[in-house]
Amino acid sequence: MSDSPGAITPLHSVSVAGVVVREDGRVLAIRRADNGAWEPPGGVLELAESVEDGVRREVYEETGIEVGVEQLTGVYKNLRRGVVALVFRCRPEGGVERLSDESVEVGWLTVGEVSERMAEVYAVRVLDALRAEAAPRVRSHDGRQLL
Repeated sequence: MSDSPGAITPLHSVSVAGVVVREDGRVLAIRRADNGAWEPPGGVLELAESVEDGVRREVYEETGIEVGVEQLTGVYKNLRRGVVALVFRCRPEGGVERLSDESVEVGWLTVGEVSERMAEVYAVRVLDALRAEAAPRVRSHDGRQLL
């Protein structure tokens, strides 16, 4: 970053996602309306919103499931788009699965289904979150593949 006058400071956006795990080990996922891809529910953190509130809001808006936020499991940066994603392991606390403007399908996937249906950059977030005893992972990607 340059300290010269007129230098432009790069902008980043921060997103949050919840890897919601049921007692049977299945993970909540959505199939996105805009591109048909399977992902854990999440989205852009609002400016005056706490990180945990953002996770709860995004999961509820996209799936109808209310969650308790347990722990940060990973930080992921899309180097191409400048998006930093904070991913949290969550537990379901209520609600009923429903679709939204952003989701055309909501489901509880097995670990095998996560690996089959999700792109690598999203599947790794879920797999990292399932290793609950491990420290949060920090990874970079280009929107498709881990770097």
